[in-house]
Amino acid sequence: GAVHANQGCQVHSVSPDTLVRLASGLDARCVKKCGLVGLCIRGRNSAPTLTVLPPAREELSSTTTATLTCLANKGFPSDWTLSWKVDGTSNNQKTSSRVLEKDGLYSWSSTLTLTGLEWTKAGEVTCEAQQKSQTPVTKTPRKADCSG
Repeated sequence: GAVHANQGCQVHSVSPDTLVRLASGLDARCVKKCGLVGLCIRGRNSAPTLTVLPPAREELSSTTTATLTCLANKGFPSDWTLSWKVDGTSNNQKTSSRVLEKDGLYSWSSTLTLTGLEWTKAGEVTCEAQQKSQTPVTKTPRKADCSG
């Protein structure tokens, strides 16, 4: 039958041997319940840890753009979304596809590209991870950490 996330099961298309590897240390009963492509995560929802990588000094000095990267590590389930705010205003960004780690948690990243001028003028740049039922996680790098 259908697998519901509220049973603690998240369905992944993984080969049976991958499953066994991933399932070691996880609840084997749940793996059985979800079938061969199921994986059981023992923990509850998990908020990712955010790390913001500022634009490289070389990029700022040699081009007209400033690229920031926000790394989200070990979030669960997979529907956390990353967004950027520049001085409180939402900004468009590119988000990578999620990577399922061996511990059953997800990691992914998002990049924000600003013009050099926007970066210079920006007072505060914030990366935010959101998931409907949980408290958002935010990370704001201090500009002082970024400019060489």
